[in-house]
Amino acid sequence: MAKTKEHINLVFIGHVDHGKSTTVGRLLFDTGNVDEQAMRKLKEKAEQLGKKGFEFAFVMDNLKEEQERGVTIDLAHKRFDTDKYYFTIIDAPGHRDFIKNMITGASQADCAVLVVAANDGVNAQTIEHLKLSRIFGVGQLLVAVNKMDISGVDFSEKRYKEVVEEVKKHATQAGWKVDQVRFIPIASFPGENIIKSSAKMPWWTGDTLLSAINKFDVPQKPTNLPLRLPIQDVYNITGIGVVPVGRIETGVMKVGDKVIVVPGREGKGVPGEVKTIEMHHEQVNQAEPGDNVGFNVRGIGKKDIARGDVLGPADNAPSVATEFTAQVVIMSHPSVVTVGYTPVFHIHTAQVACRFDEIIKKINPATGQEVTENKDILRNGDAAIVKLKPMQPVVIERNTVIPQMSRFAIRDSGTTVAAGMCIDLVKKQL
Repeated sequence: MAKTKEHINLVFIGHVDHGKSTTVGRLLFDTGNVDEQAMRKLKEKAEQLGKKGFEFAFVMDNLKEEQERGVTIDLAHKRFDTDKYYFTIIDAPGHRDFIKNMITGASQADCAVLVVAANDGVNAQTIEHLKLSRIFGVGQLLVAVNKMDISGVDFSEKRYKEVVEEVKKHATQAGWKVDQVRFIPIASFPGENIIKSSAKMPWWTGDTLLSAINKFDVPQKPTNLPLRLPIQDVYNITGIGVVPVGRIETGVMKVGDKVIVVPGREGKGVPGEVKTIEMHHEQVNQAEPGDNVGFNVRGIGKKDIARGDVLGPADNAPSVATEFTAQVVIMSHPSVVTVGYTPVFHIHTAQVACRFDEIIKKINPATGQEVTENKDILRNGDAAIVKLKPMQPVVIERNTVIPQMSRFAIRDSGTTVAAGMCIDLVKKQL
């Protein structure tokens, strides 16, 4: 059997209408991951819906509502193979109300392609996505300056360079090391510089989109960290018994492991022993970070555990916090955030209301300097260190210890208000 290709989770981010979905669709089509016939159907469909030119975008936008609105709503996942890697492509929405999906997308992503339209340049959401992808630990960034074909840009090297400088400025403010960020010019709709060099841009001798994504480094799997597996669902399967499912964030899970699931129904943790692990309908002896698994644990009943609980080694149980300190960025709150505010926090698979107990210090996100005036209210764009009190015990880890388990999004009345990560916590004694 040939060695299986290394796997990379790749997210496409950027402002709405800058061509993310079209870029993904064009890449999949040009590399033969979507066939001619399927493409023809999408083209006819686009024309029927009065969306001529949207056929590439439709490759990922498989929800009917999205095709009618011409907007990416949910996260679309698609397997994509190059000669070197197999990618799971995550097409993240650019629209504000879909930022929650962008967050869950980026927190699963190892690498990101930021699509910026050459005619528009940097937009509010371009900046927000630069910040978010940084906070949520996306390791590597490629910037694709798209729509180089558009009238007024006309494949101009001068315009490309202006956009690059503009993105560099904002990327630096968002905390990216710009000498490690790569830039390429593309025109997705006509397919220029996607998989082969473009005759229209003779001045460009660098990578195509395909060769650029093949240059991402495979992220180190955090197998050396303790096992952490947030529970997604719990099933009862005839003949097997209770089968929890979830994605391993860190560590390695092996058959025979002594484990504990916390907080569990009683809040004291539920111990057990891993009997079987199944992945893609096949039994395996062990599983690693990034693997989605179903497993059976001796000693755990269906009522004992639920979505949002986390499994770890019996001798290194996940941290259940009674309170925690976090760095947060307020993104789109309708008014202001003050002490006492209690929205819902999305932490891995858990959804828990947490109260803002103290605003320890307010920070200017562009400079990282402390802001002393009006420090008891947070508005959109503000960053702060805050003390939070979950209304029920929740598993979260310090960013310095297990970063994969430290990040969260804050939602309120259907929008993502803020995002952040845990920097310290008070452990509940189990």
